[in-house]
Amino acid sequence: MSLASFKSTILHNLVSKPKTRRTEKEYPAGTRGHVENDMDVCVLCGLCSIKCPTHAITVDKAAKTWSIRPMSCIQCRCCVDNCPKKCLSMGLRFQEPGSEKVTHTFKQSEKAIAAQEALMKAAKERAAAAAAAKAAQAQAQGQAAPAPAPAAKAPENKTEEK
Repeated sequence: MSLASFKSTILHNLVSKPKTRRTEKEYPAGTRGHVENDMDVCVLCGLCSIKCPTHAITVDKAAKTWSIRPMSCIQCRCCVDNCPKKCLSMGLRFQEPGSEKVTHTFKQSEKAIAAQEALMKAAKERAAAAAAAKAAQAQAQGQAAPAPAPAAKAPENKTEEK
């Protein structure tokens, strides 16, 4: 008897349209997808790779590259939350499964490298100017009032008892 009811289900499924619709699934804004990096803003500080619990992110400052192994990433958002420049974000799409382990490597653009070098040069110039101003201020104070010499021990007053 059960075979007869099973046959009717099979015939019904072969002839009728599917009950579900094939649509592209959109994920809500709060879901975690894959990590995206805006390389024009990234300063390659390496905090994301330090905070990553699975070590899926690697930063090479010498080569100016940022790499991620998507299949090792657990979408915990630690890298996104700890990024000082806020160049990391979580995309809405998930990584498609595959048979090979892939590493996505991103290189900084020449424009971003030039901008960072200009910022570093400006910071060094500000530091040098501040050091020169501090030295000039110390020298000006030194000429106005000589620096006190190291204090010598004062002689102790001893009273003699008679």
